[in-house]
Amino acid sequence: MSTPETGDVAMTTPKADDILRVEHISKRYGAVTALVDVNLRLGRGEVLGLIGDNGAGKSTLIKIICGFQPPTSGRILLNGEEVHLTSVTQARSLGIDVVYQDLALIPQLTVYQNMFLNREQVRWPLLRNRSMRKAAKEQIDAIGITTLKSVDLEVASLSGGQRQAIAVARSVYSDAKVLLLDEPLAAMGVKEGAAILDLVRGLKDRGISIIMIAHNYGQVLEVCDRVNLLQGGKITFDKYRQDTSLEELTEMVVSEYRKALEDRHRSASGTITGS
Repeated sequence: MSTPETGDVAMTTPKADDILRVEHISKRYGAVTALVDVNLRLGRGEVLGLIGDNGAGKSTLIKIICGFQPPTSGRILLNGEEVHLTSVTQARSLGIDVVYQDLALIPQLTVYQNMFLNREQVRWPLLRNRSMRKAAKEQIDAIGITTLKSVDLEVASLSGGQRQAIAVARSVYSDAKVLLLDEPLAAMGVKEGAAILDLVRGLKDRGISIIMIAHNYGQVLEVCDRVNLLQGGKITFDKYRQDTSLEELTEMVVSEYRKALEDRHRSASGTITGS
């Protein structure tokens, strides 16, 4: 099922039809190293859970894949071809889109206006509002968002789960083939979280490949096909869902957290002793 690919980390075997490959990616900010020789693969129609403690490098990796930041070294392959991403706009044009935790929605605008934000349909000098309303409604229905009564509602009036769904619908409407979800389940109740998980399953059924950052490992195992653990800027774990467990994932993260605390304590003790 798995073979060693880098160091002593067991990595799942790459496949010829993987839609996305990240190879030997590193990222440094001056003296700070955020990512170290990261290798990651994403299959077509696969949901990959990316987990790890705060500061592990998850958001940095997502920003590199979506073109927001360049890597210091390494390369990205899309459909087997190396791509040099220089902007989020370029990545989006290639079918890679991201939904951040803050969603980038404008609360005072309606659902359909947010769906077409910065890509409005225009018949000069007027906006084609009727056409945008119709397209927004069709897209929302197509991906199975059933709790939204009208695309004319202001986003400010929506729940957190509905806002998350609208942000995802906007990305899917832009013809995303690889969707990056940064904490889509954060601060959601059980009912809203379940609705977002259903949305992710529906996107997978449509053939969209997804990388999902999450801290709730039970939800990760519920919806993801495979799990990667990022620790200290390195991928230290790569297993299929059926080959791991909630207990294993929790123990690995907790053990790493304890080790970091011990290292900081030893460092502080050494500083005090030497002073």
